[in-house]
Amino acid sequence: MATSMDSISCSICLDPLKDPVAIPCGHSYCMGCIKDYWDQDYQKGVYSCPQCRQTFIPRPVLNTNTLLAELVESLKKTGLQAAPLAHCYAGPGDVECDVCTGRKLKAVKSCLECLASYCETHLQPHYESPTFKKHKLVKASTRLQEKICSRHDKLLEMYCRTDQQIICYLCMIGDHKGHDTVSAESERAERQKGEKQRIQEIEKEMQEVRRSVKSLKRSAQAAVEESEKIFSELICTFERRCSEVKELIKAQEKAAVSQAEGLLKQLEQEIAKLRRRDAELEQLSHTEDHIHFLQTLQSLCIPPGSEALLSITVNQHVSFEDVKKSVSELKNQIEVICSGEIALISAKIPCS
Repeated sequence: MATSMDSISCSICLDPLKDPVAIPCGHSYCMGCIKDYWDQDYQKGVYSCPQCRQTFIPRPVLNTNTLLAELVESLKKTGLQAAPLAHCYAGPGDVECDVCTGRKLKAVKSCLECLASYCETHLQPHYESPTFKKHKLVKASTRLQEKICSRHDKLLEMYCRTDQQIICYLCMIGDHKGHDTVSAESERAERQKGEKQRIQEIEKEMQEVRRSVKSLKRSAQAAVEESEKIFSELICTFERRCSEVKELIKAQEKAAVSQAEGLLKQLEQEIAKLRRRDAELEQLSHTEDHIHFLQTLQSLCIPPGSEALLSITVNQHVSFEDVKKSVSELKNQIEVICSGEIALISAKIPCS
């Protein structure tokens, strides 16, 4: 069976095992790496496996695993390299694995229970060991301390609605005792639900406004069409009345002109008679017979009724000023009525 790279690598330094040792749980590490790891837990007096977290009391005695050491040396001779790819190392802006020593790998997850971040290799115990089954893993983050209560050094996992603060469990039974407290998860769910409800309410209001706008547009269009119809009827009425006034004026003009033409005809007939009489008198004036002159002149006298014709005259003062004045007064009255009605219409239309 081929030996994999992981089988000869230390899960702490991620390099090929140097002076390999096996601890009681069966996991193997470099002698120096596991010693340094346990030296950090010296004051606690409890020593654990970096991978499976199994604890040991007292501190296990370490002995070199000669068989594994020989295997590592053998594999080294074949040229097998255990170094990880360069892109797996943590760079600027990356979250570093808290377990790696030396050059650290990029962390892929952070544990809210351990308050530590892990690379793929050091994360495996959280997936494999029942000890970490209840630990909550989140996306690798450098802001884990923000999730810890600065007073009790406990995970911030509760929310006080009374004081609107994120608190830990000890805060809940301490300063916030008796307050309206819920889990941070519940508060988040409630707030997200509230945001969704608010969005739905606003969307509903928007739909109502859109419906109102459509109804308003239909109503306005109907009012415009009806107003155009009424004003068109008014225009027709005024045009008809205008025609009637013109007909009255034309009729008055026709009557006056007819009267004048009749008088002119009579006067022309009278002038013709007078011119004939004048011609006869002119001929009579040349006679030397005085008796004949007088007898003829008497027969040429103006017949009765001729004087009455001379008194017939045309009324030269026929005028349409009264008509123009009446039409002007009608215009003014209509303008006053229209202005008043337009003001009433404007008052009835609600302004935004």
